[in-house]
Amino acid sequence: MAAPKYPMSEAVRAAYRTGQEDETLEPLVRVDAQGRPVGGIQDGDYVIFYDIRGEREVELTAAFVDGEFPHFPRPPMTVGFATMIEYHPDLDVRVAFPPLGAVENTLSQVVARAGLRQAKVVESEKAIHVSFFLNGKAQEPFPGEERIVVPSPHGAAFTEMPAQMSASAVADAAILALQDEANALVTANLCNVDVIGHIENPAAIQVAVETVDAQAKRIVEAALAAGVSAVVTADHGTVERWYYPDGTIDTGHTDSPVPFVLVDAGLGHGATLHEGGALTDVAPTVLGLLGLPQPEGMTGRSLLPSRLPAGERRVLLLILDGWGIGDGGPGDLIARASTPFMDEIRSTWPYTALAAAGPAVGMPAGTVGNSEAGHLHIGAGRIIPADRVRIDRALEDGSFYENEAFLWAMQGARRNGSRLHLLGIVSFYSSHGSVDHLLVLMEMAHRQEMPEVYIHSMLGRRGERPESGAIYIEQVEREAERLGVGQVATVIGRFWSLDREGHWDRIEKTYRMLVEGQGQPVG
Repeated sequence: MAAPKYPMSEAVRAAYRTGQEDETLEPLVRVDAQGRPVGGIQDGDYVIFYDIRGEREVELTAAFVDGEFPHFPRPPMTVGFATMIEYHPDLDVRVAFPPLGAVENTLSQVVARAGLRQAKVVESEKAIHVSFFLNGKAQEPFPGEERIVVPSPHGAAFTEMPAQMSASAVADAAILALQDEANALVTANLCNVDVIGHIENPAAIQVAVETVDAQAKRIVEAALAAGVSAVVTADHGTVERWYYPDGTIDTGHTDSPVPFVLVDAGLGHGATLHEGGALTDVAPTVLGLLGLPQPEGMTGRSLLPSRLPAGERRVLLLILDGWGIGDGGPGDLIARASTPFMDEIRSTWPYTALAAAGPAVGMPAGTVGNSEAGHLHIGAGRIIPADRVRIDRALEDGSFYENEAFLWAMQGARRNGSRLHLLGIVSFYSSHGSVDHLLVLMEMAHRQEMPEVYIHSMLGRRGERPESGAIYIEQVEREAERLGVGQVATVIGRFWSLDREGHWDRIEKTYRMLVEGQGQPVG
C-alpha cells in the first residue's frame, strides 16, 4: 500500500476515527523509514513561535529559554527563540512585534491614583484577564488593589471541566469584598459561559449559563444590600450563536453585542442609558458612578444620564464572561436556558447593548471578540489596536518579510547549519493566531532559501468546524510541497501546549514531543 501523500493530515483523520478531537489530540510525530523521529528541536536550532495573544504561550516558551527551570528535567540545550509578540518581559527571546507599552490612565489606575481601594475576584482560569489585561497590560497590582484568585477545577482533559466551575466560590469572595466598606470598586468575573461554551456539550452549557445567572443574582443582591451600585456586563459573546449558517456547531466566540445593566437604587428604574455604546464606554461609566473625572486619553463616553443624584458611591463591576446577546432562536443557548435573574434586571433596570467585537475592540472588521480584547477595552476606556492589526499592516506593506526577529532566526539557522522550527496554532482564526501567519513564514523561509524547516502544529476546536484540524494540516502540507520548503513534523491538541495555570505535565508532554519525538509515529 502506497504511503499517503500528505501523511500528517491523514494521521489526524485516523485519530478522529478513534474518537479523538482537535483540542485534546494526542501527539503525532513524523518518522523516517527507520522509524526515527524527524524534525526534533535540537541544540543550536532556531524556533519561531508565531502565536499571538501570549498568556498561554509563556509556559512552553519558558521550557526552552529559561536557564533555571524547575518543572521537569531537560537536556542541556541552547535554542534561538523568536516570538511573534511579547509573551512575558522576562523571557529571553527576540520579539517580532514588541509591545507598544502599558496603557496609561486605565480604570484601575485612576481608582488607585484617587487613593481608593479596589478588589478583583476571579477564577484562576481567567485571572490574567482581570489583572493584566484589565489593567492595560500592567503586570503588577496598583496601590490599593487586591487580587483574589479562586482556583478553577480541572479534570484530566479540557472536556471534563465541571460546568459549575468555581462560580459559587467566586460569588462568596465577591460578597465578602462588597461587605468591606473600604473597597470603593469590586470587580468580579464569572467565566463559566465562555469556558464551557468551547465544549460541544449543550447540556453542560445550560448548566453553565444557569450557574452564572444564579451566582450573579447572589452578587448583585449583596451589592444592593451594601448600598453598592452594580454594573453587569460581559467581554464578548460565545453560546448565544451556537450554529454556523450550515447548521454545524460553532464552539468559538461571536461578534454579538453584550449586555450592560446598571442596578443602582439611587438612580432608580426609570433612568435611561446612552445607546450605541461599546466596551470602551464601561470605564468612563464606572468612573462617573465613583465621582472620579475621566482622564486624558480615555476616549470612551459615559453611558450615564447627564445628572446623577448626589452622594458618594461604591461600585460593583460584574463581568459575565462570554455572555452575548442572541436572537432568541434555536442556536441561542442563553435564551434556551433558565435565566430569571438576567431577564429581570434587563427588563427592570437601565439597560443597553455594547459592541464587543471588530473595530470596536481594536480588531479587524468582521472579527469576533475575545477575553483579552474585551477586558483590555473594558479597563482602558479607549480603542487599543490589536497585535493582529499591526501584523496585518506589516503583511500589507511588505515589512513582515523584513522583520528583524524573523530574519535573525532564519539567517542564524542558515549560518550555523542548524534547523528552523515554526511552532504555533493552526486555525483559520483564533485569538492565539492564524494559519495565514504560518504560511507567510513558510514563504519567507523559501525566500531565505532555508535548507531545513520543520513545522510543529497545535490544533484547537474553538471557533472551528468539527475535524477542521486535518483540513488545515493538509493545507500546510500542500503549501510545503508547493514551496519545496518544510514538512509538518508534529501535531498536537492545544490543550497540551497552551496552558496558563502551571499544569506542567501538559507542557512536558508537548516538550517531549518537540524535542524527543514522543508520540504516535507517522511514517
